Amino acid sequence: MKKITLTPDQKADLEAHHDASRDGRIRDRIKAVLLRSENWSTPMIAQALRINETTCSAY
Repeated sequence: MKKITLTPDQKADLEAHHDASRDGRIRDRIKAVLLRSENWSTPMIAQALRINETTCSAY
């Protein structure tokens, strides 16, 4: 995964979408983006979300 830089507004928007979504896949994608923006590695994100690293990289 490449480095992601989010502005505070972008982060707040993603968090709002996360809270509003009922689709677990969408919520996982948002969590992956937020965690990556906090410099988490792909293996760490995959483990935290309990998904495969390949799936995590696709997000």
